[in-house]
Amino acid sequence: MPLSKRWRDLDRDAVGATPNRYGVVEFGTDGEVESIEVGVVRDTVKDAVAYGDHGQVRWQAAQNRDHAERLAADHRDRH
Repeated sequence: MPLSKRWRDLDRDAVGATPNRYGVVEFGTDGEVESIEVGVVRDTVKDAVAYGDHGQVRWQAAQNRDHAERLAADHRDRH
């Protein structure tokens, strides 16, 4: 099941809006999920802006790395 967040364009403005916390990040194009990553949201999105080929991003912040891993596992099981 995809995150229940709105897609944002993957650009510098998105990086500025990200929390500096662990979380789950979805990357996509045209509203379709292409990849799911876990890590510090700001760093993950910043790297994708610099090196990725996705057009959109959305994320869910977590309390810590373990929480982010659990969220991602639940998300992948439903996706």
